[in-house]
Amino acid sequence: MTYDVIIIGSGIAGLMAAIEAKSETNNVAIITKGNLFKSNSSVASGGINAVLDPKDEAEIQKHIDDTTKSAQGLGNPKAIAYLCHRAPHIIQKLVDYGVMFDRDANGNMLQRSFGGGSSKRTCFVGDSTGSAITQALIKKARLIGVDFLVNHYVMDITKIEKYVSGIVVLKKQDSTVAVYPTKAVVFAGGGYAGIYRGYSTNAQDCTGDLLSVALRAGLNLQDMEFVQFHPTGFAKTSYLVSEAARGEGGLLVNSDGERFVNELGTRDVLARAIFSQIKAGKKVYIDMRHIPQEVLETRVPSLYKSAYNQAGIDLASELLEIKPVAHYSMGGIASIMCECDVKGLFICGESASLGVHGANRLGGNSLLEGAVFGELAGKKAKEYAHTRDLLPIDYSVVIKNMDLVQRIFEGDCTKNFNAMRISVGKIMFDKAGIFRNETSLQEAFDYMKYLRLEANTLHCIDKGKHNNVELISILELRNALELSEAIILGALHRKESRGSHYREEYPSMSKEGNRHVLVKELQKGFFKVSYEDQWLTRFLKKILT
Repeated sequence: MTYDVIIIGSGIAGLMAAIEAKSETNNVAIITKGNLFKSNSSVASGGINAVLDPKDEAEIQKHIDDTTKSAQGLGNPKAIAYLCHRAPHIIQKLVDYGVMFDRDANGNMLQRSFGGGSSKRTCFVGDSTGSAITQALIKKARLIGVDFLVNHYVMDITKIEKYVSGIVVLKKQDSTVAVYPTKAVVFAGGGYAGIYRGYSTNAQDCTGDLLSVALRAGLNLQDMEFVQFHPTGFAKTSYLVSEAARGEGGLLVNSDGERFVNELGTRDVLARAIFSQIKAGKKVYIDMRHIPQEVLETRVPSLYKSAYNQAGIDLASELLEIKPVAHYSMGGIASIMCECDVKGLFICGESASLGVHGANRLGGNSLLEGAVFGELAGKKAKEYAHTRDLLPIDYSVVIKNMDLVQRIFEGDCTKNFNAMRISVGKIMFDKAGIFRNETSLQEAFDYMKYLRLEANTLHCIDKGKHNNVELISILELRNALELSEAIILGALHRKESRGSHYREEYPSMSKEGNRHVLVKELQKGFFKVSYEDQWLTRFLKKILT
């Protein structure tokens, strides 16, 4: 079947894009590789930032200033201003779609403090904000006639010159490769923090597949070295302790009972402070014992239940041990206001590097970015599709992917791909994690290079074609290794410390580093790494040429 617009990803960015792209005269589909309700958006718990009064320019400017400060010199002023000014309208749109944000007895929407924010501007639904928004958007999308193609793994795009023409997918049900012709495509497939498997809040399949697709399409990845480590995850399971916990008054203490950091500082500062305590041999806990139990049960109900079910801890009377975990990727596909170098391809959400977050995302801005720029990408895709005809499909791309799948099914395999995947996460955390240096990064790169060669020899042990989980896992591992190299190369190239990127031998920011690092794959396994000027300069170049 053909579609006017295809959106890849069923998180908030993808759902908003689909809703905006749909009209009575065009067909719109969302492609997702797994369960429709399984996305980083759906498990995001803390809240979504917005100044509720669109006329309150002073507060909106504070939101702009906080976001710009958090970006640490790598923010796109145009994108940040658009995000913060659009926020109140997005909240109202979400309310219209059925999101029931928490309110006080008088019906006024409640807002809580979040790290790095100078005002209380984070709207929430308990500590299940992402899930509430996602469910409302799914219902809206279905109501207006958006198609959902679930269990479809995107392998590549097809294009004619610099114009997108279709999507190549692997159907999980029977392991067949298919192509969907389309006029416009929106990438909203999420980030790549799941590469840090075992040390991440993300699901293990959040391996940034679309960024690998972008590399194969000749696009640049930008600022891949900026991976945000959330300061508070369960010590044993990496389950996210939402920033809402600290917003409601939770304290951070070490095993000596000492508070050692401002709990509402930015995530990079907190993650390094906590990890330093752990490296010094101390345990770190979140202390919520001073907070009334009824507050815990109403403001952070998911955390309260999960602490008991996963760790056997009653937050009302006991300390919960925590550790920093990879959570969010600021890097992504280089794009300006959702547009990239492939015509008809629009990028939004965590897949994109739009310059909103820069070197370090402000807490509460991720769901907002997904909603705001998902909306914008959907509008642009609809406008583009209305002026275009379907283009021919480059079937050489389809055949290449069919051959790849066939090779993975053929032959015997003595290697354990799951063990390889776990080792990727450990090496990336140990060598290219919260603290980095030249030696550790080079060691990580050499190991990923070795694993990338080994991954080419992986084959399915189970030769059955129906819902073959091995096939998808091998494809995800190949993508994860490709992106791991891009992350490490970006970190090696950036010889400074900025935001979430901390080089031990370069502990401060440099003026020369006030630029974006671009990574492009010239051919398989060979990357070009270069600097790009600041967003504003790049934007002016684009509109003037």
